[in-house]
Amino acid sequence: MKFRKDILKINCKKEEEQICGFIRKQQLSMKREGAVVGLSGGIDSAVCAELCVKALGKERVFGLILPERESSPKSRKYAVKHALKMGIKTEVVDITTVLESIGTYERRDKVIREIFPEYDEQYRLKITLPPDLLSRDAFNFFTLTVDDGKGGVKSARLKKEMLNGIVAATNTKQRTRMVHLYYYAEKMNYFVCGTTNKSELMQGCFVKYGDAGVDIESIGHLYKSQVCELAEYLGVIEEIIQRTPSPDTFSFDVSDEEFYFRMPFDKLDMLLYAWENGVSYEDVCKVMGLDEEQVERAFRDFAAKHKATEYLRMLPPFL
Repeated sequence: MKFRKDILKINCKKEEEQICGFIRKQQLSMKREGAVVGLSGGIDSAVCAELCVKALGKERVFGLILPERESSPKSRKYAVKHALKMGIKTEVVDITTVLESIGTYERRDKVIREIFPEYDEQYRLKITLPPDLLSRDAFNFFTLTVDDGKGGVKSARLKKEMLNGIVAATNTKQRTRMVHLYYYAEKMNYFVCGTTNKSELMQGCFVKYGDAGVDIESIGHLYKSQVCELAEYLGVIEEIIQRTPSPDTFSFDVSDEEFYFRMPFDKLDMLLYAWENGVSYEDVCKVMGLDEEQVERAFRDFAAKHKATEYLRMLPPFL
């Protein structure tokens, strides 16, 4: 297929029918009575919930909302509003006390204080990669940024062992949510519907046995921009459609672009498609208005992330 600007445009009706058929088939094969979806207040989980409702009926879909003390208030608000729009049953379970009991915040903050000794619970934090990959080259070094709430913002590049410490602690948030999702799924004899899209899966932007600890992935074949297209078609509430995609894992607001992808999704998805399908630099440059150096830089970044996160997409090896 010739590479063109609308290469990722989908037939939403056909896509809905295909995914709903897949959901029904998986439900029957697993002998489950319905689906549990973790509602984050973001577009991916909203679309997955809508598709489960279309496939199974609203009485067979359960939405679980799992905030913690560092979640954006918008996440819970939008998740509840969208659940009401769909007419599904939901439950809100605050996982803060669980995270406190396993040391999520304490262990992470101990690492942060090695860099910023004054850091306390009044501060906000985030970690990010260098911005604007298409404009300048830069290694994938993460930066820690803290805000004291009084206008004092500081940043420092993270050494590997410090990054690992922060990530290890932070990932317990996703893994705790997975535990709760499976509690409710097994209690009701439902399956857990995953909410990870193709842009995230290809680049390893998910947590193994966390948000990737699910029974099915209903949108894992769709790029983020395609998920957004489907959201409009399915009638996801406007607040979620207009919301900037974010991991919602840190107390300081950070977008998916800042945190990991280093470019907007409209460009990212086109370039990911081109990289995956072996489209020539010449064709990419012509269609997207980029120069060869920019395309090469993006492809190099994709290849590095894909290779480094390959183990996340694999089942555990065994003899």
